Amino acid sequence: MFAAEFEPAISTGRRRSPRAPVSLDARVGRGGYDRALCKVTDISLHGARLQTYSALKKGSMIWLTLPRLGQVAATIVWADDFEAGCQFYESLNDQAFATLVDYGHVPHPQAA
Repeated sequence: MFAAEFEPAISTGRRRSPRAPVSLDARVGRGGYDRALCKVTDISLHGARLQTYSALKKGSMIWLTLPRLGQVAATIVWADDFEAGCQFYESLNDQAFATLVDYGHVPHPQAA
């Protein structure tokens, strides 16, 4: 038998606020053009992770149209094939964040 003591690591990650898993159908556009469907898979007050059907370029400015909220301006901070992370120009307020999380709630798998 083994015994061990451990101390959990303190996360000092780059995140300014926690992210919530969601499943939100959204649209992404650039300069008012090229509105394309995308899916928001997690969101925070400051940004979101997107699954897209067309590649986005790091550093590009986009308009993200979110359900129940409308358009928000964002910058793509990383992109990998058909997934990208964006940072909002203006942070969401707590009420807008809660609305999106409730609307896009992803149920946790039931424990067996």
